Amino acid sequence: MENTDKLNDRNVALAWAELQAHASAGQPLEADAYRLAFADPEFLLRRETRGIRFQLEMLKPDLEQQEQGIENTVVVFGSARFPAPDDAQRELAAAQAGGDAAALKVAERRMRNAHYYDQARLFARLVAQYSADQPAAERLYICTGGGPGIMEAANRGAHEMGALNVGLSIALPHEQSGNRYVSPSLNFKFHYFALRKMHFMMRAKALVAFPGGFGTLDELFEVVTLVQTGKAKAVPIILFGTDYWKGLLNFDVLIEEGAISPADLKLFTYVDTPEQAWSAMQAFYKL
Repeated sequence: MENTDKLNDRNVALAWAELQAHASAGQPLEADAYRLAFADPEFLLRRETRGIRFQLEMLKPDLEQQEQGIENTVVVFGSARFPAPDDAQRELAAAQAGGDAAALKVAERRMRNAHYYDQARLFARLVAQYSADQPAAERLYICTGGGPGIMEAANRGAHEMGALNVGLSIALPHEQSGNRYVSPSLNFKFHYFALRKMHFMMRAKALVAFPGGFGTLDELFEVVTLVQTGKAKAVPIILFGTDYWKGLLNFDVLIEEGAISPADLKLFTYVDTPEQAWSAMQAFYKL
């Protein structure tokens, strides 16, 4: 007798195929009440079914990563706006030829920040190189927000080493899909920021924050708060680019005002090279 789970899988697949066939052919669906509940998009998108959508968005990436052996990740945050050096060089050359002072200033800034792309790429290569020689259960996998810039660089570094890597993209008007270096079977898209951030932490063995904007700060302080309050286990939190982070955030003010304890500054480490970032991880875990 055929396995019951396989029968159920087939029935679910048939239900979705029927739904898609109607949509593709431009044919009206049966009355809403007659549709199977799980194959009814209008029903699943109701406000009252939001809890179900939370569950699905939590479960799908978790199961897929389990099945592919992704248990330990190194999460890399950073700006989506920092380009690869080659792209920045082309933009700079075009701006110099165009003679527009404002465009030239922007291109020079992008060229200056492009080195962070290379640093993120090299760091990811170090992680992947180490993991290639480890037992499957102890391998570390690069995980990013799946977008361009620093995220692309980290996924790219792992990809170049032949390593699986994870992208947790968010559905935004200006970010339609994961970058091309994310492993296709680990390229996930989220609607809810909260669920996405939870997935960042679920498997994280370290977090490396490169220079970035509001999104990077949001993710960084989420992690710092969880570790500070004991809601998450301690992991290396590495701030890449000492001048950037110390220029942006004056944590001494928080100590002076009694908002945090001096010991809280030990929750993170400043580094300026891929080797320093990897060494900080090695020291934490005694690798």
